[in-house]
Amino acid sequence: MTAAPTQDRYLLRDVAPLGGDRVDMLLADGVIAAIEPAGTLTADDSTVVIEAGALIALPGLVDLHTHLREPGREDAETIHSGTRAAAAGGFTAVHAMANTTPVQDTAGVVEQVWRIGTEAGWVDVHPVGAVSVGLDGTHLAELSAMADSAAQVRVFSDDGKCVWDPVLMRRALEYVKAFDGVIAQHAQEPRLTEGAQMNEGVVSAEIGLAGWPAVAEEAIIARDVLLAEHVGSRLHVCHLSTAGSVDLIRWAKARGINVTAEVTPHHLVLTDELARGYDPLFKVNPPLRTAADVEAVREGLADGTIDIVATDHAPHTREDKDCEWSAAAFGMTGLETALSVVQQTMVDTGRMTWADVARVLSTAPARIGRITDGPRPQGRPLEVGEPANVVLVDPAATRLVVPTEQATASANSPFGGQELPGQVVATFLRGRATVLDARPVERAGTLA
Repeated sequence: MTAAPTQDRYLLRDVAPLGGDRVDMLLADGVIAAIEPAGTLTADDSTVVIEAGALIALPGLVDLHTHLREPGREDAETIHSGTRAAAAGGFTAVHAMANTTPVQDTAGVVEQVWRIGTEAGWVDVHPVGAVSVGLDGTHLAELSAMADSAAQVRVFSDDGKCVWDPVLMRRALEYVKAFDGVIAQHAQEPRLTEGAQMNEGVVSAEIGLAGWPAVAEEAIIARDVLLAEHVGSRLHVCHLSTAGSVDLIRWAKARGINVTAEVTPHHLVLTDELARGYDPLFKVNPPLRTAADVEAVREGLADGTIDIVATDHAPHTREDKDCEWSAAAFGMTGLETALSVVQQTMVDTGRMTWADVARVLSTAPARIGRITDGPRPQGRPLEVGEPANVVLVDPAATRLVVPTEQATASANSPFGGQELPGQVVATFLRGRATVLDARPVERAGTLA
């Protein structure tokens, strides 16, 4: 059993918030207690001093799309191991997707996930409620009961499956308006993807795997943005992956439709060319697309068409991945590599600043998930009086990704053996260190 945390005090000396001017930042009593010019704050004996020269401070990262597998598939991941991985990646809050066993489609199940996450103590866990009972796509789940539960659910998704029925989707969009909820759609027309194994294109034709057309994603997005406009509700598009999808979101926003969208780290960098080796590590839903699609989603993220980066962290057992391609599960881990991939593809290429990174990995996902206020606010600015949810990043560091050495219980990372830029040095959840010197702090326990 983990012990309740003690109150900590940390002086982050000579740190650069959002990559800007260097300051001294004091974390005390769970908040950012002081920010002064570098070299001016002093520490007493009760304060831990971190010499942070060259380190960048970001607000704690927020993931809107995480699979923690518990309850039901603890052989692949547990809430404890998954949230420990999240902290190692710089996250202070995650939204846990509903495709567990049993499905998170009742107040009882979402409260169970929320309670276990609170007891684990690594990050704030916000359960995502299912849209339909059992993810079957035919009957609405207990949306209002989940919203009124202790978990205060505001994001609802059948992720892993598409809400394919337009009538059910309309009803869901209408229903969540009452409590300012959002429907997060897994955009995949099922009839167009029956038996599909990878992106439909030149590579699928050459290697003989059933193709997954871009239009299967785009058709659902087109339908749903029009439904959202019709009922005046909020829509969020999960793991957008094609150039056409970017165009649709851009058109919808120009029209004033209340839609947001996410891209995963792996869709920012990996292409369907990786399927040529038939390695199931690269089998994911939606599939890896073409280089042109990668360029389009990077552009969409840079210009604000795509609102956030979300990991779609999808851990699997070795048995579910170490098999032939057609039998392998879809999905990749991502919590511990997300920030590095964003640095590599967007910051180091000059497309985004560190302030932009804070927006797409903290501020915007917290706003979409409606967790910027309340008893445990996330995604807040790095200002005096704000909660001390802070991550320190060394942008000059490089690290070799060794999947078996990560905090997640699964090893299905597509970046194994690669050197990625950047390293999370420390993560603070309301002023309490969950990661120090790039290592999770094992005394994490029930959240204060």
